[in-house]
Amino acid sequence: MSANLLSLPVIIALCVAGGVTLVLLMLMGRGDSKPDPLAKLKEQSRRGPGTDRTNLSRRASSDETALNKRLERYKSFLEPTDESEMGDAKLKMIQAGYLGRNAVRDFHAAKLIMGMGGLLIGLVYILVFPPNEGASVFATAMPVLVPTLLGYYAPIYWVNKRQQERQEQITRGFPDSLDMLLICTEAGQSMDQSIARVAKELRAGYPALADEFDTVSHEVKAGKDRLEVLKDMGIRCGNADIRSFVTVLVQSATYGTSVADALRVYAAEMRDKRVMLAEEKANVLPTKLTLGTMMFTVPPLLIILIGPSVHGVITMLATADFGL
Repeated sequence: MSANLLSLPVIIALCVAGGVTLVLLMLMGRGDSKPDPLAKLKEQSRRGPGTDRTNLSRRASSDETALNKRLERYKSFLEPTDESEMGDAKLKMIQAGYLGRNAVRDFHAAKLIMGMGGLLIGLVYILVFPPNEGASVFATAMPVLVPTLLGYYAPIYWVNKRQQERQEQITRGFPDSLDMLLICTEAGQSMDQSIARVAKELRAGYPALADEFDTVSHEVKAGKDRLEVLKDMGIRCGNADIRSFVTVLVQSATYGTSVADALRVYAAEMRDKRVMLAEEKANVLPTKLTLGTMMFTVPPLLIILIGPSVHGVITMLATADFGL
């Protein structure tokens, strides 16, 4: 056991574990300056004794703020320095549903921390169960590489999955939202009122699309141009249908045509597109069932048809006398 602990892979693992531990302590350690106890007592005496319960209720938010401050120190290491890369990273996080100001930083911090956590797990495994002396480098490195890669790519997989699910939800709910917009505009409501009402009605079935319409409504109320806000919505959603819808509204505003007529035509096109997609999936279904039919139908059929003949031939050969 002592010879295994003094082997070269174990010594390297110990050195890497020490370095990773120092990095984690730097990332998650507290600040350099501690609060002054006298200043805390003065503040409590100034506010009065009734503020202790309020401080207890705010402890969770203060802990979150402290974590944000710790991560803010390493912002240059956790976020892309290039503006184009930063814009793409922000857009990806927004499309995944993470709208926070520090979403990109938290994403990269999660990759770093989980990757290092997987590395520590692998190193602890090597220390507890040292490899054999004749083991190859690949066999020695696998217990470390596998948890490290899993921890690093787990946030990436989660964000990609959230992005795909959110875009699918927006794609499914957009035709219904167009019908609701058409009904609201034909009922006499303005476009801004229609968007706010549609956001409220879509909340139960399509919360992601409702959030996007809520964002459009709030930005328009804040004074931004409606068409620019809708263009930003198309970029955030990553949906070609929404970008086409924005183009239709821009053309309607440019040429002075009725918005209700434009919505009616585009809503009809979206309904036809939904029917075509359903028919396409229905036509592909028999092709997908062919392989399953061949796998689960043909072998039993062959056994039923050929099985008795094969059994008879085997029996005849076993009982036949060839004159030997």
